[in-house]
Amino acid sequence: MEWSFQTAGQLVGALRAGAVTSVELTDEAIARIERDDEVINAICVRDFDRARAAAHRADQARARGEDRPLLGVPVTVKECYDVAGLPTTWGMPPHRDHLPAEDAVQVSRLKDAGAVLLGKTNVPLGLQDIQTFNDIYGTTTNPWDRSRTPGGSSGGSAAALASGFGALSIGSDLAGSLRTPAHFCGVYAHKPTVGLAATRGMVAPSDPVLPTDLDLAVVGPMARSARDLTLLLDVMAGPDPLTSGKAHRVALPPARHERLRDFRVLVLDDHPLLPTGSAVREGVHRVAAALVEAGARVERHSPLLPDLTEAATLYMLLLISGSVARFPIESYEQLQARAAGLSADDQSLDAVRQRALVCSHRDWIEATNRREIHRHGWRRLFAEFDAVVCPITPTPAFPHDHDPNPLERRIDVDGVEHPYFDQLVWAGLATMPGLPATAVPAGCSPEGLPVGVQLIGPMFEDRTPLRLAELLERRTGGFRAPR
Repeated sequence: MEWSFQTAGQLVGALRAGAVTSVELTDEAIARIERDDEVINAICVRDFDRARAAAHRADQARARGEDRPLLGVPVTVKECYDVAGLPTTWGMPPHRDHLPAEDAVQVSRLKDAGAVLLGKTNVPLGLQDIQTFNDIYGTTTNPWDRSRTPGGSSGGSAAALASGFGALSIGSDLAGSLRTPAHFCGVYAHKPTVGLAATRGMVAPSDPVLPTDLDLAVVGPMARSARDLTLLLDVMAGPDPLTSGKAHRVALPPARHERLRDFRVLVLDDHPLLPTGSAVREGVHRVAAALVEAGARVERHSPLLPDLTEAATLYMLLLISGSVARFPIESYEQLQARAAGLSADDQSLDAVRQRALVCSHRDWIEATNRREIHRHGWRRLFAEFDAVVCPITPTPAFPHDHDPNPLERRIDVDGVEHPYFDQLVWAGLATMPGLPATAVPAGCSPEGLPVGVQLIGPMFEDRTPLRLAELLERRTGGFRAPR
């Protein structure tokens, strides 16, 4: 039997039943990577010798009667996570020889759960792109169409899952970096509530490894099934043991409902700042139709929805100002002059990005205060609804575009070009207020490319969108595109 495309839950069941060993699963995964990854280029750092040793130890532990959530299951991790003895570069050539001495918190949690680490997956330079390529490891291609990107910045992880390279992966999400690759590659991902899962050790190689709280970014699970997302999130969730983990443990509330017909869902497919492409719009409609057919309450409009234009503006300001602070730029005075030259009437997202490059601390505090108002608005909305269904990006996977100036790139939405980074507005809808969002497959485009949507849920009620995803998968088969 071929195991490579089985879910993690199915592999755990087979391992417990003695139908397969971890060594057999690991050898099959390694053989598939060695056969297929030359053209996909998802696994940028291989760790096969240690993986085989870990699989052997997992089989020995199971033979002694031990059982852990992921005991013996082959997995991958995004390159940006520290793994002792493996390079962590974030795709930045000056750090190609950086070898951390300790595992990231999430890598330790994976190992403690019994997972077998096959290697690390490719990322864009500094994790700062919606594609996945860098000068150290090259370009990762989309397994469905190698002329297209798998997304970013967790594109290597999504491509690995779509190719059968391990059953699970862990990534990170600041600008849709979990959700967009899942959407482009036809797999599942979950962006947890901000602060739910510890991030220490998921840090640029130029920075110290500290237990700091991140403003927008989260770490989260990726998988080939919705149920597997919950399995992996339960391993990942929890505060850092160096900080609030000393006093607190996570006990996520159960999902609000256990049946599709009990869910109250708001469906969105239009954004005031960017059109939604026809393929993605059809994906949203397929999910909405499945919900209606199951008896769920589905609405298309609500006066409780926070203003989408202001939400996108706030998100761009917080995203760009934070990214610039982490990765300093040159010619600051020129940027200040350019921002000062903008018309006060210019409120386009491009103008917002230019102003954000020189955002003052006062401006950032003001934006943070406005974010709290949006969070309160979401609390009111989620008193009436259980989830929001909406796009992740306006299009399926787009062709590779390696223009060295990302601000000059364009995204084609049904034949009309728009600024490249405008496509982040849908991802930012959940990221700016810190809400959980689950990316699920929603069929395919006429060209056969995967299409996904996101299910946004209430803060710290991550099991609600995850359960909705699981129930939709069970009812529809996951809207799988033909392989």
